[in-house]
Amino acid sequence: MRNIIKPFALAISLLFTFIFGFAQRDINLDKLSKTYADERLPLFLELLSIPNDAFYPEDMEQNIRWCEQQFGQRGFATQRIATTHVPLLMAERKHPKAKKTVLIYLQLDGQPVDSTKWFQESPYTPVIKEKNHKGEWKEATWESADSLDDEMRIFARSASDAKGPVVMFLAALDAAAKNNITPNYNIKVIMDFEEELGSPRLPDAVTRNAELLKADMLIIFDGPRHISNQPTLTFGARGIATITLTTYGPVVPQHSGHFGNYAPNPALGLSKLLAGMKDDEGRVTIPGFYDGISIDPKTEKILRNVPDKENEIKKRLQIVSADKVGSYYQEAIQYPSLNIRGMQSGWIDEKVRTIIPGWARAELDVRLVLESDPERLIRLVKNHVASQGYYITDTEPTEQERLTHEKIATFTSEISYQSFRTDFDSEVGVWLTNALKNAFGEDPIRIRMSGGSIPISPFVTTLNIPAVTVPTVNRDNNQHSPNENLRIGNYREGVKTMLAILREKL
Repeated sequence: MRNIIKPFALAISLLFTFIFGFAQRDINLDKLSKTYADERLPLFLELLSIPNDAFYPEDMEQNIRWCEQQFGQRGFATQRIATTHVPLLMAERKHPKAKKTVLIYLQLDGQPVDSTKWFQESPYTPVIKEKNHKGEWKEATWESADSLDDEMRIFARSASDAKGPVVMFLAALDAAAKNNITPNYNIKVIMDFEEELGSPRLPDAVTRNAELLKADMLIIFDGPRHISNQPTLTFGARGIATITLTTYGPVVPQHSGHFGNYAPNPALGLSKLLAGMKDDEGRVTIPGFYDGISIDPKTEKILRNVPDKENEIKKRLQIVSADKVGSYYQEAIQYPSLNIRGMQSGWIDEKVRTIIPGWARAELDVRLVLESDPERLIRLVKNHVASQGYYITDTEPTEQERLTHEKIATFTSEISYQSFRTDFDSEVGVWLTNALKNAFGEDPIRIRMSGGSIPISPFVTTLNIPAVTVPTVNRDNNQHSPNENLRIGNYREGVKTMLAILREKL
């Protein structure tokens, strides 16, 4: 009997040790992540202070050098991947007995800025703000990072999109190194300095350097969490193509008094052309645009498991009703979209003039899904324009063309990158789900596909590896807009997320 009890008691003891150790590990993870997040806050502010508009290669060079230095200090070998504009940067660190290699994608460039729309000295002079009793963001004074409340925010260009995740990862690497947490996989990091330009040089660079970038899986540290701000994994993203459409009136703008009722107005023609592409409920009316997409019961269950609150989404957007492409948000973003992202003709506001414009232009974007061919979608839109009686050219019309055709449109397009999607039960999906569950004590929200686009498909198709996005930033971060920000709590939990991934065995 004693021989039976002794092994049983030992097993119970080991079980309690495991449970207690697991809980203790989670407590240490919270403490470690906050400590290192706060200690690396000055490093974060330093990076945010470097201008990063990719239209200016000299500014991006400063960002590249900063990354070379920081990753070099952490035992990574860095290598520039040349392109015809701004290079990519790869950093690699190998670990003992590693059998797998994880490729990590980081983005360093940001959207252009209009400083007059920012409520601070400069978008590149980061400030920390808190809400006052009126709910207004006001600059805060602080003596140490530890005194910062989770609800305070850092305001600067690229705070969330996406320099925040870069420093979160560096802080997590430091925490791991100081606490004997060694990943059992090799790490390659690819840094993109032209993401906001659509990463036009990325596909060719990946193709030319496929062996250098070779890995077993890709994780992307980019994007906002679910609107609930709970830990999130996103298993795909829509791709993007763009269209520029221009219609023409008189060869130069004309006095609306002298030629009103006589010279055709290109803005009116363009407006009618665009209005004919969608119905009153927001659905594209061009035949065949949604062909090939269906939501089967398994997919429906996945989409319904995302805890969206439709009323809260509408309140945040301040809209009464949504377009009817899908019956709810997650369903809507499973389809390709056709969006007017900007229009221009003549002058408005303080520059308004009483003229008939010489031309009118619309910039469109088409969000892509795996089931739809981007070339086919662009062709459908182009054929629709032609069906409305327009003569189509890809350059500004000549005098002869103007005198021959009543309606003329210039149509140009570009396919930036395709969609990607990874199965939940893939190796990378299970691994990341376990990492976040072990860190936060519950399953992360898992999203089949985000509505936005990231230039990942070249990695997926060329390297033939699965990809998953690990978003960390707050969704209400004013991404791409003035007064972009990152919530301090998200910054700290981002470090926790990445530290959890570093310690999770693969």
